[in-house]
Amino acid sequence: MRVNLKEHSYEIIIKRGALEQLGTWVSSLWMPQKIAVITDSNVAPLYSEIVMKQLTAAGFAPHLAVVPAGETSKSLKQAARLYDFLAEAGFTRSDGIVALGGGVVGDLAGFVASTFMRGIHFLQIPTTLLAQVDSSIGGKTGVNTQKAKNLVGTFNQPSGVLIDPDVLKTLEIRRVREGIAEIIKSAAIADLVLWNKLTDLKDEADLLKQAEEIITAALEIKRHVVQEDEFDNGMRLILNFGHTIGHAIENTAGYGVVSHGEGVALGMIKINHIAEAKGLSPLGSTKQLQLMIEKFHLPTNLPNWDETALYSAITHDKKARGTTLKIILLEQIGKAKIVEIPLIEMKDYLKEAL
Repeated sequence: MRVNLKEHSYEIIIKRGALEQLGTWVSSLWMPQKIAVITDSNVAPLYSEIVMKQLTAAGFAPHLAVVPAGETSKSLKQAARLYDFLAEAGFTRSDGIVALGGGVVGDLAGFVASTFMRGIHFLQIPTTLLAQVDSSIGGKTGVNTQKAKNLVGTFNQPSGVLIDPDVLKTLEIRRVREGIAEIIKSAAIADLVLWNKLTDLKDEADLLKQAEEIITAALEIKRHVVQEDEFDNGMRLILNFGHTIGHAIENTAGYGVVSHGEGVALGMIKINHIAEAKGLSPLGSTKQLQLMIEKFHLPTNLPNWDETALYSAITHDKKARGTTLKIILLEQIGKAKIVEIPLIEMKDYLKEAL
């Protein structure tokens, strides 16, 4: 699959066993150079050895950097640590970074690559379902602050993305489910065929058996949207269905307590429930979302709902413009729309606990 952009196009490889051919793939993209393999403490014991061996055999000089697993590593503190690591290893602007991990690693490594020496190139090797279907493509990088998720970041497209569905065999079930939340979102906003396919699946194991096909379908949605709106000024906003409330839930719960996918699942149901009540989304669409989310064992309610704290977090949302906010609603299952509302109206969407 190719992402065709005006100034920077790249290919996405989706293939079982692709990690075994990593060296050949990187050699087709980059000249011999130093490569920082940035990964986390969960992924490193599983896949760093094969990646380092592949890169070395292909004539590269790999250096391994491991950050603690979890959302808290997506921080300016960890970015600064990685800058020091690169500087001490003598990296220059002709060297590169490989992001080996989930969304946290991909966002953090991409952010470091875009800012170290004002930018060096990087590759994405996503190892979670969430990263494979969403965060590894599109060029968004960033870190969190105490105020908001992804508040500091850049647009930085990778040189390429390598997706090996076989790595999902080592993924814990909670992480599989959070990736499924993004697949549900993608189907709900843009692909009725994918939605119907998800409807026909029995459970998470059934989905993983068809991982290549489903990952490809979800990525096709994102590829099309990114090509139309690389810098998130218009159509690309539809990818944020469920994210405005979802990010606020992640922030107020404490990063890592509620996962990104869990927050998105909750956010989709909550915003659609109120939109349906307001006549802005079709009758019955919330029930359809709820049944799909429940089937894959994602949360549909959140204890200790704090409207005030959630609204405060939403005021720092990047989609806010002055006193207005663009939210994403369903026109129907398989089609989304962008609706601009007064920021204060978000309180309506937060009034009732799930």
